[in-house]
Amino acid sequence: MSHIDRREFLKGLGGNLVVGGAAWQALQNIVPAHADDAKVTPDVVQFRPEMEDTVRWIERTPREQILQQAVERLKQGLTYRQLIGGLFLAGIRNIKPRPVGFKFHAVMVINSAHQLALDAPQADRLIPFFWALDSFKSAQAQDVKEGDWTLGAVKESAVPSASQARQRFVEAMDRWDEEAADVAIAGLCRSAGATEVMELLAPYGVRDWQNIGHKAIFTAHSCRTLELIGWEHAEPVLRSLVYGLLNGGRSDSATPYDTNRELVSQIRKDWAAGKPDPAVTTSLVQMFRQASSRDAAAAMVEQLNRGVAAISLWDAILLAAGELLMRQQAIVPLHATTATNSLYYTFRQSGQNSTRLLALLQAASWICLFRDGARARGAFPDRPNIDEFAAAGAAPENIESIFAGLKQNRAKAAAETLAYAKAGGDPAMFFDAARHLIFAKGTDAHDYKFAASAFEDFAHASPAARPQLLAASVYYLKGSQDADSSLLQKSREATAALSARG
Repeated sequence: MSHIDRREFLKGLGGNLVVGGAAWQALQNIVPAHADDAKVTPDVVQFRPEMEDTVRWIERTPREQILQQAVERLKQGLTYRQLIGGLFLAGIRNIKPRPVGFKFHAVMVINSAHQLALDAPQADRLIPFFWALDSFKSAQAQDVKEGDWTLGAVKESAVPSASQARQRFVEAMDRWDEEAADVAIAGLCRSAGATEVMELLAPYGVRDWQNIGHKAIFTAHSCRTLELIGWEHAEPVLRSLVYGLLNGGRSDSATPYDTNRELVSQIRKDWAAGKPDPAVTTSLVQMFRQASSRDAAAAMVEQLNRGVAAISLWDAILLAAGELLMRQQAIVPLHATTATNSLYYTFRQSGQNSTRLLALLQAASWICLFRDGARARGAFPDRPNIDEFAAAGAAPENIESIFAGLKQNRAKAAAETLAYAKAGGDPAMFFDAARHLIFAKGTDAHDYKFAASAFEDFAHASPAARPQLLAASVYYLKGSQDADSSLLQKSREATAALSARG
């Protein structure tokens, strides 16, 4: 079987079923065509055979040839799952997650690329992954310059037994012991289920604000990507995650993690039965402009105990994050949105009330840290206020006009977007246009991460908050007058070559 042309084999089974532009989509459940015959390096972590071959050609192919090689592999039967998994794992093995950010965005962007690809037209669906392949090669080269870090093989003799792994992991994480945590997470992955392991990891993912929230982002994106590529690949991924989470030690005393853990115990047991209250959302947005991180978390506890629904509190946090970006289009306010998105994901996904509430309180505290961080970086005006800025006089006739003027005047584009949303405009059309422009104009991982976060947050916000969130998003989205990505033409050629096969 390994020597048969998979495309011809599948054609024989199904005629023209897998020929044409949708071919790669129809191959998702087929085993890899062949294994790489490269020698195994014993001191470097090895992946499962179904991914190792893909990881190796991604690692070894020069950047200028990576798209061509990807097309050839897709023609031979490389599946969508293998493409995403191989690219993600190549980053896990080759890119140091310390600090969690910078070049490591090549790893964290994978799930965002996937989320945007899901709703993209078929002709655009592979473009974000061609971009991500090129981004990985750039990050890989940077990692080599900085010391050529590689994730090593686990120390097998130190991996704890199934009965000891959980306790050893918690103890190691609590004392910031990276060597003990590394072998403990390996033991957990081998003995516990995915839900149990991720529940244990979640509180540590939201523990501190170091690296401006990237630890929470890496935790959420690891969980999301493993859901896509398969839990069987979890051990190396979570070893990389734990190594990243323990970066910096206990140095970030500004993060009120311990205080917020204590506050969680003060929240009424039936908090989930609260009722939405838009007036509370507005008052909390105003509170976030001046409150300390501790006072912000305390305000969440107060409102939950008054019987206000958690969604009204999350609306306020999402709106406050959007407001920061309206005032300063820079890296710190941007991460107020992407980090909040990951904390909100943890809140929705966790089955532990204590973890869910901790994520909420940390999100409230972090908004204040992001606000102060943005102020410390330079110009940070007192306006606009997201709950006060006005819609344009009339909704624009079409979405294209909003994106055409976005680069010249983001405030005007925001006002037009608000008018569009309040007039009942279809948000799906807005997202379609924004997504297409990211694929065409995007040059940075944050273009993908922000859009995926903003689109998802819109879906989980209450209807009352959605118009303002949609309007605030244009402060970081791409406009039609932005320059095309230097990789766009190559990506289109690669997509065309794949679609034309047969």
